[in-house]
Amino acid sequence: MGTLHHHPFFIRYQGGAGDHVVQIRAGRTLRSGVGQSFWLRAGRCALAEVPTANRAHSFLVQATTADQQNINAQVAITYHIEDAEAAAEHYDFGLYPRQAGADAQGLWQIDETVTRIAHSALASAIGGMTLTDAIGGSLDRVGSLLAGAFTGDDQLRATGVAVVDARLLSLRPDEGVESSLRAPLLEQLQAEADRALYERRALAVERESQISENEMQSKLDLARKRADLVDQEGHNARREAEEKAAADAIAVEAESRRIVEKAKAYEADWNTAGRARIGNDTAYIQALADAGPEVARALALKEMAKNMPSFGNITITADVLSDLVAAFTGASKAGK
Repeated sequence: MGTLHHHPFFIRYQGGAGDHVVQIRAGRTLRSGVGQSFWLRAGRCALAEVPTANRAHSFLVQATTADQQNINAQVAITYHIEDAEAAAEHYDFGLYPRQAGADAQGLWQIDETVTRIAHSALASAIGGMTLTDAIGGSLDRVGSLLAGAFTGDDQLRATGVAVVDARLLSLRPDEGVESSLRAPLLEQLQAEADRALYERRALAVERESQISENEMQSKLDLARKRADLVDQEGHNARREAEEKAAADAIAVEAESRRIVEKAKAYEADWNTAGRARIGNDTAYIQALADAGPEVARALALKEMAKNMPSFGNITITADVLSDLVAAFTGASKAGK
């Protein structure tokens, strides 16, 4: 926005880059342009400052459908002033002279005009629709009608205002109606959520059951492997016992054959030794028979002496001595 610097009898105006200033005196335009800077005499002319930048204006329009239901339409309009002099003639953009504290109302007046045009266009478009049609995918169609209404409006064109963009952002019924319409959808969504929850629970139960079944199958496989291992160990033990028994039988049989062979050898040795001993005894007895009774007696006494215990003292009486002498004497005679 431009600024005014007051001096005695003169005023210095400095305009901004986006401000179009119009200097008027006695009904004639002296200056008109953007970014102006000049001096003027106090009380001799009037200044109007028109902003040329784009302005966005958003507002809410309420319309009634054919079935007497209220619809709230959110509208966003972007416009700019393309003819500053025409706008200065039709709207309040006065900068000088102006009372202290009073602001220009030109932009507010343009906003009101834009709002009335949008309200008229939406009331006409929505009034021919039912509530279901209005909120059921008609946003683009109603938005096109709204943009066409601004394009064909002669009032804006005559006042130098050009609408750059007109958008219909939303079409929504009243809160109570919207809640009623939303209830079936919410119930459907809740039902779908419940169904999804039940499906997840069922899937979780199925997975838990599958895990339990897998664990049980693993235990059964382990038990089966253990049983096979026990059977194999038993089979190996039986086979080892059988092999050991067969080896023991072979060993026993070999030992029995060895014992039999040894017994036969002992028997043969005993037979040979016995025959030799018998022969020796026979020869010995024959020799004793040939030697006579005295030799036999002497040998008997010798053997008896060998086998008799030792005596510390022997007492020989006269009777014993006489008997011995008689015996030896008689034996000598008999030997002769």
